[in-house]
Amino acid sequence: MSPMLRVLAQRLLDLMVVLWGLSALVFLMIRFIPGDAVQIMLGANVEITPDRLEALYKKIGLDKSLLEQYMSWIGGVLVGDFGTSLWTGAPVGEEILARLGVTVELLALSLGTAVAIAIPAGCLMAYVRRSASDYIVRVVTIIGVTMPSFWLGIILILAAYKFFPGFASIGYVPFRDDPLGNLSRMILPTVSLALPILASLSRIMRSAMLDALGQDYVRTARAKGVSETMVIFRHALRNALIPFVTAVGITAGYLFGGAIVVEQVFALPGLGRLVIGAIAERNYPLIQATILLVTSGFVVINFLVDMLYVAIDPRVREA
Repeated sequence: MSPMLRVLAQRLLDLMVVLWGLSALVFLMIRFIPGDAVQIMLGANVEITPDRLEALYKKIGLDKSLLEQYMSWIGGVLVGDFGTSLWTGAPVGEEILARLGVTVELLALSLGTAVAIAIPAGCLMAYVRRSASDYIVRVVTIIGVTMPSFWLGIILILAAYKFFPGFASIGYVPFRDDPLGNLSRMILPTVSLALPILASLSRIMRSAMLDALGQDYVRTARAKGVSETMVIFRHALRNALIPFVTAVGITAGYLFGGAIVVEQVFALPGLGRLVIGAIAERNYPLIQATILLVTSGFVVINFLVDMLYVAIDPRVREA
């Protein structure tokens, strides 16, 4: 077996084990949420009797042991059946798919914008280190790191209302219905979510580039007369991307937490608002499926980061 296939097989095995443990952890954590889903479903206007409680427990499967509930749930997940929403009666998978596109679009725009700007910004800060421009950019990035996404979103909405009264800053328009309207409404949420991580990623890129530029192979390239542009973008950048890719993978996983708040601020009908509503309703199947989807996405992203390591640094294949 080639080193590349050996690394891939090992990472896939690790991925399967982590996903299995993750599913069990999510299942148990949901069961420990305070409050009784059955009593909430019956409501305050209905007389709660033992017979009604028992009938509803049996209907939604909560009368079984935890092991039986988990085996039934995970068996359905493996075939794409995430259960039925306790409140709407609709398949959980359909409810998630209806909201997933909004969240994926927001995350993709935010992460793509941050990465596209952070790489050249970090390289620039490393190139002009200790100059006035470097200090200015570093101060700006520190401000960006400490700025909460929800606060920035509120400020952007107020600024848009004051300086651009006709600009639609809240709500969502599907891309297929109105592409320009969709992108215009996603500008402010994207900036709110991207700016803090852009500041963090650019600082990480700067540090990685400074470390790479101090290596012997860079000094050798400069001694041979290689242009500074080639030194930075061909020799130093590839090695600097390894810690940067790690940071991007971790950031992408945690980005969903900020997306939940940003979706609330800008009234975007994404997974964030769906999760908050499901927790308030104790909608177990919907909470389980959504959290499993998000956490699994975090694990898969880290798996892809490991594969990028192999592509960027051949030494990983031989480890």
